Amino acid sequence: MKLIIATIKPFKLEEVRQALTDAGVRGMMVTEIKGFGAQSGHTEIYRGAEYTVNFVPKIKLELVVSDQVVDQIVETIATTARTGKIGDGKIFVVDVAQALRVRTGETDEDAL
Repeated sequence: MKLIIATIKPFKLEEVRQALTDAGVRGMMVTEIKGFGAQSGHTEIYRGAEYTVNFVPKIKLELVVSDQVVDQIVETIATTARTGKIGDGKIFVVDVAQALRVRTGETDEDAL
């Protein structure tokens, strides 16, 4: 099992969610986050005053999938979230040692 952690632009969330649902993903966790990467924030003008936004709003997706589909799911996220502009996000894949469905007691792949 693998944990996929992806950061994407907020306006891409629904499109990515639909693509993942179509690819067979049955669940995910979504968190609104702020951060910066290569773009190191940006400047905006509000009521005539320029100010720097150091942390850019992003969406963090977390999902656990079986080893057999991890490459397909990563590719689905990458192609759906891509705009071609700076700040499209990152995807990380991490090994998962154990999973447990609290309600039923199912473990590992059965818990997904």
